[in-house]
Amino acid sequence: MAKRRPKKIIKTADVAKRLHKALAKRRKDELIDVLVELARDDRNVLRHLDARFELQAAPQELVVATRQAIADATDFDPRDINRNFDYDYAAYDAVKRNLSRLVGLGQLRLAMELSLELMDRGSYQVEVSDEGLMTDDIEACLKVVIQALRNCDLPAGESLAWCRAMLEKDRVGFLCEEELKALRRDLEASRSK
Repeated sequence: MAKRRPKKIIKTADVAKRLHKALAKRRKDELIDVLVELARDDRNVLRHLDARFELQAAPQELVVATRQAIADATDFDPRDINRNFDYDYAAYDAVKRNLSRLVGLGQLRLAMELSLELMDRGSYQVEVSDEGLMTDDIEACLKVVIQALRNCDLPAGESLAWCRAMLEKDRVGFLCEEELKALRRDLEASRSK
């Protein structure tokens, strides 16, 4: 038999004050253990702590975390196609942050590979949504890699191939289109000099 729910939800006291008071009584090592346990069990908690404390990670860890963040950010319920559905803003922030970290670590090729995955999945998400509200978030992530390519020493042919692949993976035909075409023009001009 289904449990009955109260018709009126009674507002509870401010839980933050009670939590603060209870946590203030705990030892530092106990609090660290609880935070690590929460982060292990909940990716959103981990992303929040990562953003707050700028956790250091090896490139391969960043790749795994970025792939998971791309999957979380671009996830949607197929029943919500052609609607303005909710999406994970924090996951897009994690993608952008991790791409920036990879670029900063000199791992531009890894960032390029991940941005291709983001373009594929993100443009599909835009395509199936009503208004593509996540477009700005996707473009903010991709611009990190585009800007890095403008200032790198990779062979122009490799960067040009990436630009072509990005434009081909874009299902909607407008994600960072101007930036990618401008980069491609600049690369082609520098090659012909």
